[in-house]
Amino acid sequence: MTTTRDDARLEKETVSKVTWRLMPFLIVCYLLAFIDRGNIGMAALQMNKDIGITPQIFGFASSLFFIAYFFFEVPSNLALQKFGARKWIARIMITWGLVSAGNALVQGAPSLYFLRFLLGAAEAGFFPGVMLYMTYWIPSAYRARFVAVFMVAIPMASFIGSPISALLLQADGVLGLRGWQWLFILEGLPTVVMGIVCLFFLTDRPEQAKWLSTEQRDWLSARMERERSEKKAGAHVPLWKLFRSKEVLGMALVCSTASAAGTVLGVWQPQLIKSFGLTVMQTGLLNSVPYAVAAVLMVLWGRHSDRKGERRWHTVIPLAMIAVGMLGTLFIKSLPLTIMLLTFVLVGAYSFKGPFWALSTGWLSTGSAAAGLAGINAASNLIGGGLMVNVYGWIKTATGSYALALAPIALLAIMSITVLLSLSRQAQPAAPAAGSKIAA
Repeated sequence: MTTTRDDARLEKETVSKVTWRLMPFLIVCYLLAFIDRGNIGMAALQMNKDIGITPQIFGFASSLFFIAYFFFEVPSNLALQKFGARKWIARIMITWGLVSAGNALVQGAPSLYFLRFLLGAAEAGFFPGVMLYMTYWIPSAYRARFVAVFMVAIPMASFIGSPISALLLQADGVLGLRGWQWLFILEGLPTVVMGIVCLFFLTDRPEQAKWLSTEQRDWLSARMERERSEKKAGAHVPLWKLFRSKEVLGMALVCSTASAAGTVLGVWQPQLIKSFGLTVMQTGLLNSVPYAVAAVLMVLWGRHSDRKGERRWHTVIPLAMIAVGMLGTLFIKSLPLTIMLLTFVLVGAYSFKGPFWALSTGWLSTGSAAAGLAGINAASNLIGGGLMVNVYGWIKTATGSYALALAPIALLAIMSITVLLSLSRQAQPAAPAAGSKIAA
């Protein structure tokens, strides 16, 4: 009995220490990533007119980020395994911070296209890299809540970033620069600084963690090695076989709904809100409200998923919220109700993430985790960001309706629910020859 209590105490203390060491730092890094990725939405309130950008051009430019992300994400995640998380995450942050600040130099559509593509290539691999990094440090029983806490940085980026971006737009004319140029510069450079800090702060593996006691280090190393060994039967799946798997492709489609909802609203929501006749500052403040609500509820949802030990329905329900919220905007014309529906969508988009990624990391074997996680995320970003951001721009240009342009995402959500329930019923692993079963 004493041994059991001692083991429980050691587990609690170790997990708590790892949490407080890694999570706040990684959350700040991801917060900066999404501020730099999404600040084009606020910048567009000035920039588009300055450099002659139409809605269709803006949609295509925004999508190029995700196209680059798709091509570079898997190689980036494999490079992380080779060079180590500390060096590679630092490389990612330094390069994307510099490119993000460089957006202040755009002169028209061609330069905007080039820099958005370059930003996607620079940032590629950060999110799946951190997901892979968590499999080195976080026992699987805790992973959904940790993913949810980590990914709270996504809605928080817009909650914090929108008012800050609105303020930076007011710096118009300082030193001869437009407000949107200051926005890119002053939001990009902090990422470079954090990338340099990564080199001194992160630790690649538990065995190297001098900030853990010997007892804690030994316990965590043994626990993570045991979890890896339980999935050894499915290790080293060839890339070509992984990406022919209907399960991996199906999960990429499922993930693309949340990606589309979050990305499309991140890029277009400021313009949608401003269309009600608001000022830039009012738009920035009101744009942050749905993200504040989503940030709180996604953490609670992730904890609930862990407490119940259930992933499937904790993933399906947020997808249904996205569908209902998107379709609802077709019938609502008032600003308060529109904000409520956008909040509903974003709560679904972000609450989805914790249970979904916990489900995905549990399905993939050790050998296929790096490529599998990156592949699912890259393909979902290509569909959700690369395609749907363009579709939104096309429909908005053709119809003039922001609400109608959201309808395809509702259809994507309904398709994703069908696919996820079908995969769960089949109870097959998410990669060929993987050793673990789907946990419904």
